[in-house]
Amino acid sequence: MARWLPALVPAAMLAALLLRSVWDVDIFWQLKLGEIILDRGGPVWREPFAALHLGEPLPAVGWLAQASMAFVRSHGGWGALRVYDALCWLGGFWAVAAACRWRGASRGAVALALVLAFAAALPTASIRPQSYAALCFGLLLALQRLNLRTAATIALGAPLLVLWQNLHPSVSVGVLALGLHTAAGGLAWLRDRRRALPIASAVLTVVAAAAMFATPDGFSVLAISATNAEMSLAIGASEWRPLWIEGNWLNAVPVLMTVLAALLLLARKARRVDPAELLVALALFILTATAYRFVLFWAVAMVPVVARAAGRFGESIDAEIGDTRRLTIAAVVLVGVAMPFLVPTHFAPNIPLGAVAYLKKQGVRGTVYADFPFGGAVIDAGWPHWRVAYDGRYYRYAREEWQYNGGIENGYVPLVDVIAKWHPAAFVIQEEHNAPLAGELARSRRWQRIYRGPDGVVVYVPRQ
Repeated sequence: MARWLPALVPAAMLAALLLRSVWDVDIFWQLKLGEIILDRGGPVWREPFAALHLGEPLPAVGWLAQASMAFVRSHGGWGALRVYDALCWLGGFWAVAAACRWRGASRGAVALALVLAFAAALPTASIRPQSYAALCFGLLLALQRLNLRTAATIALGAPLLVLWQNLHPSVSVGVLALGLHTAAGGLAWLRDRRRALPIASAVLTVVAAAAMFATPDGFSVLAISATNAEMSLAIGASEWRPLWIEGNWLNAVPVLMTVLAALLLLARKARRVDPAELLVALALFILTATAYRFVLFWAVAMVPVVARAAGRFGESIDAEIGDTRRLTIAAVVLVGVAMPFLVPTHFAPNIPLGAVAYLKKQGVRGTVYADFPFGGAVIDAGWPHWRVAYDGRYYRYAREEWQYNGGIENGYVPLVDVIAKWHPAAFVIQEEHNAPLAGELARSRRWQRIYRGPDGVVVYVPRQ
């Protein structure tokens, strides 16, 4: 039985992922934007959601991911979307693991690499376009690992890089990885001229740099990314913060465990290290330590490092690969088909679906003032009849607007100013998080509370 356990690791990874709740608050506006993209047959160029920005130019960040995910949900519901997203998220890990296996890594070593990498990245897993980034990055590393002919590598890598940037604007990670592969290969060639020049990775580095702008946003993607990072840091989003802040301590535990395990393996079998793979993993670990959002890329990059260090290479796999592959595929298919029925989709308590659904029954139209993490759920449930004051698109709102939001939450901006600015038709806020505003609404004779959830989310509408 133990002989077949490594073949069941991918299915176990999928099962663990499908047991998780949907917690990313931004997936809701992403899906609604995807529906609009599908309806209009292309990217949405003008702001449809934010009440004070209607009609302004709208970046097309991740437009292809939004459209494809919306398509899956529209045809299969949340259950199908969960499986689809999980397969994309895990696909990056599986792709590079399969390449390692194909090039001679032992089953046990590959399974161990998958387990360690998966544990490190699991806290980031939820339904969101970043799953595509993991898939594309894993495919890129797999392509490097397979050592195909130069022309084949370039022919497969170039469209992958362009597709990646249109699914998720993170192909800059590919630029980094390919650049390091090129540098390591160039140094190896200088030391031993019998080695092949890293022509494929050098060409793909240039292609990846160009692919950063091969989207509807063109060169403006740089300003959009910079604004998103700036506003994310200003808001205090933990995924943009370093591992050592208190909000990331729990996330740091599996990362450090994976690092320690990898170091032990590398200390024992340092000769098996591939300089390019190690350089990529090291660079991404530094990025992860300073900004937790890079952990998914780092985890994928750790698969070939651990697989190489944990077991023997060059073993004959022809006799066993067919049986194990069939078992792996069968187990993954079984889990993917059964889990949505056995474990229905459940949402994290931080998403106020009950409050939003109750408000929708009231027939309210206009701007719904909601705590910004709730904006996505409001958009998904009520657009086009509802607009929002804020939502989770950090790049959408200027620094002054986020400061204004902070002023509301801290009681510096009174209810009367909020009403004058947005003329809201309803409020959906969390009492503790937005205590000053909630207190004013509770005391107001012009507003009545029609809903209060067990998590402290309240809904107010004008008093009749």
